[in-house]
Amino acid sequence: MLTTILQFMAYSFVFCVGLFVFTVVVLFIIDKTQTSHAIRHNYPVIGRLRYYFEHVGVFFRQYFFAMDREELPFNRSQRSWVYRAAKNIDSTVPFGSTYPARGVGATFFSHSMYPTEHDDYQDVADVTIGPYSKNPYTHNSVINVSAMSFGSLSQPAIQALSRGAADAGIWLNTGEGGLSPYHLEGGCDIVFQMGTAKFGVRDAEGNLSDKKLEEVAAHEQVKMIEVKLSQGAKPGKGGILPGVKVTPEIAKIRGIPVEKDAISPNRFVEIENPDTLIDFICHIREVSGLPVGIKFCVGTLDEVELLCKAIKKRGTEYAPDFFTIDSSDGGTGAAPMALIDHVGMPIKESLPAIVHLLQKYDLRERIKIIAAGKLVNPADVAWALCAGADFINSARGFLFSLGCIQALQCNKNTCPTGITTHNKRLQRGLNIDDKSTRVSNYANNMQKEVEIIAHCCGVKHSRALQPCHMRVVQTADTSKSLEELSQKYDNNG
Repeated sequence: MLTTILQFMAYSFVFCVGLFVFTVVVLFIIDKTQTSHAIRHNYPVIGRLRYYFEHVGVFFRQYFFAMDREELPFNRSQRSWVYRAAKNIDSTVPFGSTYPARGVGATFFSHSMYPTEHDDYQDVADVTIGPYSKNPYTHNSVINVSAMSFGSLSQPAIQALSRGAADAGIWLNTGEGGLSPYHLEGGCDIVFQMGTAKFGVRDAEGNLSDKKLEEVAAHEQVKMIEVKLSQGAKPGKGGILPGVKVTPEIAKIRGIPVEKDAISPNRFVEIENPDTLIDFICHIREVSGLPVGIKFCVGTLDEVELLCKAIKKRGTEYAPDFFTIDSSDGGTGAAPMALIDHVGMPIKESLPAIVHLLQKYDLRERIKIIAAGKLVNPADVAWALCAGADFINSARGFLFSLGCIQALQCNKNTCPTGITTHNKRLQRGLNIDDKSTRVSNYANNMQKEVEIIAHCCGVKHSRALQPCHMRVVQTADTSKSLEELSQKYDNNG
């Protein structure tokens, strides 16, 4: 018996060696005769390892080589805080900070010698949006879920976000992919986003259908409509959903062909200037009865100022009910590198400038401001509140709470965590009940730590934070408050 086993093992070894040698010879011949890849031709077989290392290098750098504060788009420190907050475990850190606090552009808060005592804490103030709409919306949560479409995200990811948002009392933005039953499933408040392709509210020719818009607005959970003029990661270009992710269900919800790339136009055909933009917003508000705002990444302040002038000429009741200001370093599932790297204004510059413009034209109280774009940690959110935002939207923060590991596979339908793929095998790893709890935990712990910052600054709740509470490093030895920095806008007009 032992002899038979040994003989079998010997034959198996010889077979494996022979198969290996045969494979190497075949690959050697293929590589030596092909003319497309110089490395493979000059270094047959071995040269193939270059492509393997190039592929796995992305993942190895994340875990072994990158320092805690140097990785992009989000470093390990940023992600780790979100993971701990989502799991509701201790988020404190030991020994000392690794944040480069003296680098130019670094921010820190001006704490008070007399921080707010526990007995003086107050609940976050409510904010009402859309006073001239038939159904104004009053909301108090500072942090909310930013636009992420069903299609870009998987069914279980949307379900987990919906349930978690309902539990935390925050809103969920549908993204431009239309309103799906999975957005509604959890019972949370919904912000319906209308992109340039008008998915979910379009007719057969791609034009706006008032009837479908009324049907969307008829859902009790739908509280506002956001008209997406541009997205921070790809301003000047419409959304992109690769055909491999356009399933029959997604195609039906969006009103598009199955397995065909869904590429939205780069602008609304109805909007050519500030006046036609106002007309479009007023039409949607009249048909839906809901507050209507616009989402855009700032490219030039001159265009925003022209819009402000047009609003003042018409009357403040014609104004958009809110601005969602996206950042050039915002996220996306797919975008051209030239746009994602080099187009648009970052939120750190655009948000204070937009706040100042609205104040200049006496529109700040009329138009509420939602800040978005890479705001995933408490300090980011508190900064936006100091700069003048009423609300903060986060997309990738909530993706991390779902378990995103920044694998950079969003556009390939191969997301290993099941978040941005429609591969059922990969989706099975995303437990909806568990992940919805993490979504809620992340929102609640974010609000908790933002309030801690506010109390350190001596105010009673986070919406009382002001520009004087935040400082920005100018040189290694000096800093200025946001209040001081805003004087440059006054000096310029």
